[in-house]
Amino acid sequence: MLLGKVSGSNRRSKIRRSWPVLVLVVLVGQIFLAACGDNTATPVPAATTAGAATAAGATTAAGASGGQVIVGLITKTETNPFFVKMREGAQKEADAKGVKLLTAAGKFDGDNASQVTAIENMITAGAKGILLVPSDTKAIVPTVQKARAAGVLVITLDTPLDPQDAADALFATDNLKAGVLIGQYAKAAFGTKAAKIAMMDLNPGITVGDLRHNGFLQGFGIKEGDASIVCAQYTAGDQAKGQTAMETCLQKDPGINLVYTINEPAALGAYTALKAAGKDKDVTIVSVDGGCTGVQGVVDGKIAATSQQYPLKMAVQGVDAVVDYAKNGKKVSGYTDTGVTLIAGKAVTGIDSKDVQFGKDNCWG
Repeated sequence: MLLGKVSGSNRRSKIRRSWPVLVLVVLVGQIFLAACGDNTATPVPAATTAGAATAAGATTAAGASGGQVIVGLITKTETNPFFVKMREGAQKEADAKGVKLLTAAGKFDGDNASQVTAIENMITAGAKGILLVPSDTKAIVPTVQKARAAGVLVITLDTPLDPQDAADALFATDNLKAGVLIGQYAKAAFGTKAAKIAMMDLNPGITVGDLRHNGFLQGFGIKEGDASIVCAQYTAGDQAKGQTAMETCLQKDPGINLVYTINEPAALGAYTALKAAGKDKDVTIVSVDGGCTGVQGVVDGKIAATSQQYPLKMAVQGVDAVVDYAKNGKKVSGYTDTGVTLIAGKAVTGIDSKDVQFGKDNCWG
């Protein structure tokens, strides 16, 4: 007997039974190769989150927009009405110019880490220019320098860097003047009446906050450390923190009769605290921004006067500058003043101001 010998019919039977196994092996192999060997697929855009550069249909590869100019806008937060209007203005102008706008924001005012990530993402995405409202005017400088070294035009909006010329250009309100205007108004309104002042500031070392603070002191005719300043608190420009700061100041000195606020959210927070304490009729609040909600605060008697600035104009001019750079190689530089106007509920002698109707017509212009 010969072991292992198989008849012809048995061999054919075994071959027929082997075909399904062979086909399955081949199919599995093809699927495995397709999954492991193809790295050329278009990247999926990141989800829209604070700190991430995003836009409808944006890809993360430079040049993936088919030659379309890419402009980046990075604000301090997504929710502050000032930055909402700035983003709206930038998007409208980007659409009109036929360019792609990537937007990003910090998770909170002062969130430098998210802004650093956003700049790096926008460089990778191929942005020709970035419009930046810096949260930390010193800490962001190395990342701005990295962007400029990569050929990206960087324009700061509203808030100058420290140093200011670390960016290519600045489009902003004259924040010192904004502070001076409300300081002058408060001084004229008080006349010879003694003032007990609470200062509702931004955050330590942020240029826009320092400029407005110093401007108010200059306009009111006093210096840092003056005895009339009975309380000073940081609010991060936030309404809830403004309320807490005002409550703290009232505990320190219930006789406060003048409140300087870095912006209108802080002002409205301070008003809430004053009203709860039954002191809203006895205290004058002055502020900066001139947003639609802030101007309504003037109409309602919650804020006496505010310095109106124009974030939409900043954003529009910024987009136009990036487009000009991308298409014509023209690089903007230096400081562009986007204007400031004092809006007052009640005019005072010797101080140039506009009424609330002007404020309504031009809020966030």
